[in-house]
Amino acid sequence: MLLFWGSWLGFGKTAQATHIVGGEMELVHNTGESYTLLLNLYFDAVNGNVSVLDADLTASIFEKSTNNRMTNVVLPLSSNTFVNYTNPACAQPTLSTRKLVYSKLITLTADTYNSPQGYYVAVERCCRNYSISNIVAPNNAAQTFYLEFPAVVRGGKPFYDSTPRIFPALADYACRNELFYYDFGGQDADGDSLVYDLVTPLNGHANATVPKPAAADAAPYALIKWNPGLSTLNQIPGAPTLEIGRNSGRLTVRPTSLGLFVFGVRCAEYRRGEKIGESRRDFQLMVLNCAVNTKPSLKLLPAPASPTTYRPGRDTLHFVPGGNRCVRLRFTDPDPNSRLTLSLTPVNFSGLLPTFTSVSSGAVRTAGAPDTLTATLCFPECMNSRGRVFLLDVVVGDDGCSLPKRDTVRVAFTAVPPGNTPPTIAATAGPALPLRVRVGDLVAFDVTGTDLDYDPVQLEMTGLGFSPGALGATLAQGTAGNQQRGRFTWRVDCRAVGPDSVFTFRFAAATSPCSTRDVATISVPVVVSYANHAPVLASSLPVPKGAEIPLLVLPLGRQYTATFTGTDADRDGLTLTASGTSNEGKEGFDLAAAGMRFQAFNGTGAANGTFSWDVSCAAANLHRELTVTFQLVDATCKPLPQVQRVRLQVKSPDSLAVKLYNVITPNRDGQNDEFRLPDLPPNFCDAQFASIRIFSRWGQQVFESQDREFRWPGQGNGGLYYYFVSYTDGRRYRGWLEVIR
Repeated sequence: MLLFWGSWLGFGKTAQATHIVGGEMELVHNTGESYTLLLNLYFDAVNGNVSVLDADLTASIFEKSTNNRMTNVVLPLSSNTFVNYTNPACAQPTLSTRKLVYSKLITLTADTYNSPQGYYVAVERCCRNYSISNIVAPNNAAQTFYLEFPAVVRGGKPFYDSTPRIFPALADYACRNELFYYDFGGQDADGDSLVYDLVTPLNGHANATVPKPAAADAAPYALIKWNPGLSTLNQIPGAPTLEIGRNSGRLTVRPTSLGLFVFGVRCAEYRRGEKIGESRRDFQLMVLNCAVNTKPSLKLLPAPASPTTYRPGRDTLHFVPGGNRCVRLRFTDPDPNSRLTLSLTPVNFSGLLPTFTSVSSGAVRTAGAPDTLTATLCFPECMNSRGRVFLLDVVVGDDGCSLPKRDTVRVAFTAVPPGNTPPTIAATAGPALPLRVRVGDLVAFDVTGTDLDYDPVQLEMTGLGFSPGALGATLAQGTAGNQQRGRFTWRVDCRAVGPDSVFTFRFAAATSPCSTRDVATISVPVVVSYANHAPVLASSLPVPKGAEIPLLVLPLGRQYTATFTGTDADRDGLTLTASGTSNEGKEGFDLAAAGMRFQAFNGTGAANGTFSWDVSCAAANLHRELTVTFQLVDATCKPLPQVQRVRLQVKSPDSLAVKLYNVITPNRDGQNDEFRLPDLPPNFCDAQFASIRIFSRWGQQVFESQDREFRWPGQGNGGLYYYFVSYTDGRRYRGWLEVIR
């Protein structure tokens, strides 16, 4: 049998292709609005001229409701391969097929492709294989490759669809007066239902004069013309003629005439009972005279020593626990040099299948080969027909041409799996439950799962509303005989402290005899107790008055020492720390930079520390006031820190009020002859006298000095002057001065 669908392709120039044997189109959804449009073409590689293959073909997309052209898509050639025979040994030198794939990524936008009636795509090309036997004037007959697809949006929501991919390409031929069969059932990526029927192939508008139109015309498309006596339902002379299963897509025909025959198949796709698209394909079937191939034969013997042959339709095999579950098969073929192969096809069930425990294929009637082969077919113990009668086709096929001849024995059987005792589970956590533990305790016990049937047991651990692994709990396990033994361990830590202190661990012993899960469970509740008393921090710091932080003002050169003691009734680990803040706690400072030291001795249930401060300019230069915070923290799940604070300040020597003088009488009488400021604040650490500047009433500077012991005797005539005094810490003093002469 030769099945082709394809197109004539030309790389250098457009030529009239007389060896197109069929083709079909596909539309594949990628993601979002991206699709791939494909045209698969099948070409006679024996009689066709590959030098004039088309480098590209043009597909046209139309709106179904109006036949308006949406766009033309140029499809470049992307693949050129040969189609394989079902049985390569049956190859004929006159039959060879190329598969040519043209494809292009396209975008179907929702605002454009939203017509409720959908769209169709067409490619037109001439001409068909001139040796076709069942149509009029085949050398002038063209092909229209046709595909329908739905709108990409429905009800305002995306509607995605990939058209069906149906029946694989074949390079086989049919034998006259022999039954030809092939499963052309398709696949649909979206799970849509597929329905098949035979249709008359489309001819379209291309012809021998214009074999490759620049673009396809809109529908309708003319049909090919059948030879007298043939029609859509009688496309190939035969007894029976060509048929296709409506739901299965299985093609059958027993051709009665030699020749090359074209035929058409349509595959419609349905979603929720509504047709949303269709694919059409043209094929060619070549019918040849073949050597006689006799069908092989198969017999089934239901018992190891039984001479009785199984009688399909009358006998039923019953497989029960403990009984024999194997049958013998004898298969042969009267033809010499036949190679036979056994296969199984379930009819009314799915799941487990029997297996061949001895040879399932071999040659007969060759040199050194037997006339009859034997095999053993064993049904699994776990097979369970659940009171129904299962049907299984046991098929023997030969390697004859063009397709294997087969003999089938349909076996009816019932199967009961062996009985099963559920597993049991036990734990050594008891007898008193719930278990009561504290943070830091180690919880450990054994869990054992047992199965009397010696089915493999697996121990499983879960938590009621929590993950045991997240709490650090583990279950290590191993196998011993018909038991699975596990060791549960859990070091209780702070992860178990929360609003719910009860943790229920569930353990399961699971078996899966015959893929049926059996489970035995046990629960172990654990109550976690947690209580914490606040630690106590005592010190030699001044006692605060109310909420106020005590203030210590100390002069330069003084050394201050404070001691601290921490205790904890729960004997938790204690840690004493000290940190510095200033500017009302908004900024931090390093204790050492301020001449301060804190030494702590931390421990379990007790801690002590010593704070010392060498009062110097190091602290005075930082800020006017420094706050040191002392904190005692208990090492537990929910600490209750204890805090004490003290404010520290370096005493400044400028305790007197600043006096600013404003009159001098430079008349050389020894009284108030010079301007001086002896009562300015004294120099203190980084607060040093910087300068004084004196200005006339007109803004002219008349005097400047960096000596805090300056003397100014006045200048020129008397009058009013202004002065500015600056310190290195940013302080400024200003005033006026009257000179009286």
